[in-house]
Amino acid sequence: MFNAQTRDSGAPLSAETFIGPSVKLEGNFSGEGDVVIEGMLVGNLVTKGDVRIGTNAVIEAQVQAKNANIAGKVRGNIIANLLKLTATASIQGDIKTMALSIEEGAVVNGKITMSREKLDRGSEAPVDLLPEKPKVIIDKLREKTK
Repeated sequence: MFNAQTRDSGAPLSAETFIGPSVKLEGNFSGEGDVVIEGMLVGNLVTKGDVRIGTNAVIEAQVQAKNANIAGKVRGNIIANLLKLTATASIQGDIKTMALSIEEGAVVNGKITMSREKLDRGSEAPVDLLPEKPKVIIDKLREKTK
């Protein structure tokens, strides 16, 4: 899923975005490349690349990525083609994936939906993935651009 070369933290050298352990990011994050999160994210995360969520990371967000490797805590829905949950992972939300690997010790509280088809990963989150408040903001922004 990720390049074999890594930093001391285990983060791949090829990651486009790295959110360190002392960083708290609030809002909607959208990108094209690989993302590594060791800190805290509140909002939404959408990328066409891979996501790695570190052991001490706390995510309160909807996550949508090509592939995801989760070792930390996620409170929100996850959409990924390949999802790996390590023994330290804790998921409070629904999962939609093609392939799922769960190590002994991982906790999942939510609905798991498996599909044989690759999941669409657009550059922005589908409306039903976003919480109500950002949807209102997005609708207002769309009206302004018309």
